[in-house]
Amino acid sequence: MAHPGDVSALADLIDRGELRARDIVAFIGKTEGNGGVNDFTRGYFTQSLMALLARHTGESAEAVAARIPCVLSGGTEGVLSPHFTVFARRTVDTRVDSAVSAAGDASAKLVDNVNGSLAIGTAFTAALPAEAVGRWAQVESVAAAVRAAMADAGLTDPRDIEFVQVKCPCITSARVQDALARGQSVVTTDANRSMALSRAAGAFGIALALGELPASTTDAALLSDFSIACNRASVSSGVEVTCNEVIVLGNSTRWSGPLQIAHAPMRDALDLPAVGAALDRLGIAARPQVAEADRERIAAVLVKCEPDRRGQIRGARHTMLDDTDINAQRHIRGAVGALVAGVLGDGRLFVSGGAEHQGPDGGGLVAVIAAGMA
Repeated sequence: MAHPGDVSALADLIDRGELRARDIVAFIGKTEGNGGVNDFTRGYFTQSLMALLARHTGESAEAVAARIPCVLSGGTEGVLSPHFTVFARRTVDTRVDSAVSAAGDASAKLVDNVNGSLAIGTAFTAALPAEAVGRWAQVESVAAAVRAAMADAGLTDPRDIEFVQVKCPCITSARVQDALARGQSVVTTDANRSMALSRAAGAFGIALALGELPASTTDAALLSDFSIACNRASVSSGVEVTCNEVIVLGNSTRWSGPLQIAHAPMRDALDLPAVGAALDRLGIAARPQVAEADRERIAAVLVKCEPDRRGQIRGARHTMLDDTDINAQRHIRGAVGALVAGVLGDGRLFVSGGAEHQGPDGGGLVAVIAAGMA
């Protein structure tokens, strides 16, 4: 992306006939804003994207936006590069063929220790009122959408799921006033805290759908009981959405295609071996950097990270939470982004901060989508 509204690379793929607009089912991308409540680069990109797809599908931009999740994370600090990943699928002979644009040779041999090919499912919830954000109503709403996305992908076994991406709404001052005018209360009037609570509720919803949430859990555990976490959850929050948008990614023998996905939890911001573990599951070695031939197999890398709330990493003090000049989430995106990019030799990574209840406390997770071996 040359700027936050640049969709020319996708337009070129469609114009050359390499990708059909009707086959596109989801987007995950990084824009160069601040990643905060007032990061309008995400909305700018979404507007440009939906206008492009509307021209090629004959639908209205609103109709396209209502059926294709567009999950964006603002903030390309350090070596991170603004980019977006396009997910597409099509039905072939009663099986579903999955693809990420420019993914590689469909004749590639899949890795044996990952069961099947990449499977993609999506779903939307209804618009979430401000009074539901960060509360159990949002948890249940996300769980229902995750189950719907699993059904959309034909995935019945939660063990086949590697990564669930959710985009959730936050509470702005305008939404607070709307709720109050309707006689409703909100969980917080702090927009930044509402983003954290929304992400936490999204993570709980994913865990609930995957059968990982303890039965006695209530919304009092949100941002409180960090022993509760889902190692396959990645949740972002922003002002540009009013509902929960869900993308489920897994592997299935019911699907065909060259791609597979593998994930690994990151126990902290220095967990380089976790990156290697996710790559290793796909038959890609990093010694210490991925070789050029293997780098060409990689279609997307998705990372969640979090500044350790205890102020330490492996016993040494960090200052991310105390820096009043640079937001802690910007610190962690830059740090973890550089670590993972160094392994891959590529800065086109989806690195999203705010990993509350997503992966190990103070850590996060990494997922890699790659084509099979030649």
